[in-house]
Amino acid sequence: MPNLFDAIPGDLPGELFETILETGGFKLERIVSAGHATPPGEWYDQDADEWVILLRGRAGLRFEGEAELQVLEAGDYVLIAAHRRHRVEWTEPGVKTIWLALHYESRESTV
Repeated sequence: MPNLFDAIPGDLPGELFETILETGGFKLERIVSAGHATPPGEWYDQDADEWVILLRGRAGLRFEGEAELQVLEAGDYVLIAAHRRHRVEWTEPGVKTIWLALHYESRESTV
């Protein structure tokens, strides 16, 4: 039986993105970070809504136009609307930070 905490490489030069399940309406992926951050000046701007939960580690998430950084710890989750620009400012160094992300199109975004 697969386990979200297994098969994590010891060396991660970049974040690891693995699709767990994908259908026409959504994609579920595991993301593993190890001290990674979004490159300076870059922002994620996705076409689909995203619900993400932090399973292990800590991370700092910033939304464009918001002064306050959101610090996520294990168990924290956030809903990110399509085209809400955001970036990962930091993930905890020395720890494999594990995220579970569900990308989907809400009914509002398809009308």
